[in-house]
Amino acid sequence: MDRFDAMQAFVRVVEAGSFTKAAQTLQISKTTVTHLVQQLELRLGVKLFHRTTRQVKPTAEGAAYYERVLQILADLEDADTSVAHASVSPKGRLRVDVPSPFARYILMPALPAFHARYPDLQLDLGVSDRKVNLIGDNVDCVVRGGEITEPSLVARKAGDLVLRVYASPGYLARMGTPQHPRELEDASAHRIVAYMQGSSGRAATIPMRRGDETVEVQGHYTVSVDDGNAYLEAGLVGMGVLWLPVYMAEGHASRGELVQLFEDWQMDPMPMYLAYPPNRHVSTKLRVFIDWMVELLAQHAPPIARSASKR
Repeated sequence: MDRFDAMQAFVRVVEAGSFTKAAQTLQISKTTVTHLVQQLELRLGVKLFHRTTRQVKPTAEGAAYYERVLQILADLEDADTSVAHASVSPKGRLRVDVPSPFARYILMPALPAFHARYPDLQLDLGVSDRKVNLIGDNVDCVVRGGEITEPSLVARKAGDLVLRVYASPGYLARMGTPQHPRELEDASAHRIVAYMQGSSGRAATIPMRRGDETVEVQGHYTVSVDDGNAYLEAGLVGMGVLWLPVYMAEGHASRGELVQLFEDWQMDPMPMYLAYPPNRHVSTKLRVFIDWMVELLAQHAPPIARSASKR
């Protein structure tokens, strides 16, 4: 038995909660993973997992062993990278998940510069607005807009997105220009494009402020979407009023394809986070990607002091 391979297989089963998923992420057969774990159990003389038809969970001994093995594997990787770091740039495969508008407008245009800096890194990008299971899907890092609510993740705030309200000239010509956010609640007068939040199936509500006045706009919609790029396109073709980060809207606004509304109203900025599993070792390749993302967000969405956002 190769103890290193067996420990890697064991760790991946714990993180994935499945022998099948662990085999897929390791790109080996389920039979091989099962054999490696069984050999490890035989060598240690303890049962490492509780197995049922629905799930695989570590035993008390397995959970304790997982914490020790994780550190051993991290130390081994550090030993390898410390020797090679002086002459070799970070290399290997990195799995990252990002929102679709962020990929389109910010990440993809900047990728050539990242590749030039780190030519030996291979990025596997998941591009969607769904929330992935970092451990179950074996994702190294995610970029997310909005507060991170999962206590199981390590989150690093990297910026704030300024939000504004827009509509297309065609929509305003057809429906008129609203002068107050409350007008959007009149179903006979206006429509919004609704953005559905994850698996909740509910459209997001938008709090807005002007001085001491606060309103929370729900609005009525003809179309709802769960993808940021589709949300923008629906607004551009005149399906309703939009709440957009400035980075998504500024190009279209400069070309006259979108018109900003309610310029004297403010909204809280949307925080942007980089998140990764707490027990996932921050390797050199992950560290350089996170540092680069922080640089990138500092250009497009610099952090805003909370007091400044509550004017």
